[in-house]
Amino acid sequence: MIAVEETGFGGLRIEYDDSVLRPRPWTVRQSEWAAELVAGGPDGRLLELCAGVGHIGLLAIARQPCPLVCVDVSAQACELARRNARANGLDDLVEVRHGALEEALAPPERFALVIADPPWVRSGRTGDHPDDPVAAIDGGPDGLDVARECLAVARRHLVAGGSLLLQLGDRSQVETLAAETDLRLLEVRQEDGGVLVHLAPPR
Repeated sequence: MIAVEETGFGGLRIEYDDSVLRPRPWTVRQSEWAAELVAGGPDGRLLELCAGVGHIGLLAIARQPCPLVCVDVSAQACELARRNARANGLDDLVEVRHGALEEALAPPERFALVIADPPWVRSGRTGDHPDDPVAAIDGGPDGLDVARECLAVARRHLVAGGSLLLQLGDRSQVETLAAETDLRLLEVRQEDGGVLVHLAPPR
């Protein structure tokens, strides 16, 4: 049996284990920014892609309540996300879906904000992170394989006026994605452990 541990995250208590990525303190800033975008954006649900144990989305809705759908390909991560929602009194607002990103959503579903924390470590550098499960951090040769999927899902499922808040590893990845997509790059914030990127569909 895998031992479950607990950590604080922006005032929430979050459970995780060795099969998933431990919550990073710096990603509290993604939750805080998401809460600001929910407050100032269109009405609708929040979608969290590559949700892991759900901590980023849960803190966002703890700060700015709204319905949240969490999606992750790991069954164990989804179970922990459900437990974390219950433990923090947020389960009435949260739906957790286990599956591939696009397969977990029905074509007509729309969301006011998408947040995503995809694996963004380049495959050749995963050995630099021996304490992290490879499946949770390996983003392919340029670290952007899953991030590209997140952009595609957001492009199809955002409401008018909605946006995407994406976590990446560095600004070179931001530049690569910006050159590939028609999503508008609104803002980039450098944080201690990576970069946060705010994008929106074309006008």
